[in-house]
Amino acid sequence: MSEKCKQLHQWFNNLERINFPFDERKIPHNGIYILFENGEIAHGMDRIVRIGTHKGKNRLRSRLKQHFIKENKDLSVFRKNIGRALLNRDKDPFLDQWEINLTSKETKEKHLALIDFEKQKEKQKEVEKRVSQYIQANFSFVAIEVETQEKRLELESKIISTISLCDECSPSSNWLGLLSPKEKISKSGLWLVNELYKEPLSDEDMQLIKNLVSHAAGINEFLE
Repeated sequence: MSEKCKQLHQWFNNLERINFPFDERKIPHNGIYILFENGEIAHGMDRIVRIGTHKGKNRLRSRLKQHFIKENKDLSVFRKNIGRALLNRDKDPFLDQWEINLTSKETKEKHLALIDFEKQKEKQKEVEKRVSQYIQANFSFVAIEVETQEKRLELESKIISTISLCDECSPSSNWLGLLSPKEKISKSGLWLVNELYKEPLSDEDMQLIKNLVSHAAGINEFLE
């Protein structure tokens, strides 16, 4: 698995890297994104720390904005996981509140009755701001265009599995994810809890990804 993982790292490291603030015209409308994090190295290259995609048509750009910009952890499990690690590192009791998903009206009303809403609201804003600052300062990404949702989800899962099964990919001793309360994150070295250690990429899949990467390398500057 390490050879395929190394090849993925070579391909994705060779694509044009996108940093925050980003020009969304460089991002395809539909596809898969690959995240890198400052200070993380694997196979002698920048280490892949997260792979993700989107559901629904033409939503890759908005999905990345939910991760990098929109300060609402209940719309981005990636943001939620960064916040978990930051709060756990600081031994901040607000971690319990951070875990609560307030997107549903019923859950919101249930929990708002039990807390000092205004105080918690300010704390929530503060943590969201810290999460944004951390993500914007430490993460960059590349993206490949994959039009159909079925193929996006399939390739996302297989890329995650291929990288998580690689013995040569491990986090640095300073990696924030080591302080995550989610064991799957700290053990895998990836900001992910799903699709780990499942079916890896086949040789056919690798050829497809090679073609998708070649396509991305050729059109990155011209995407509208």
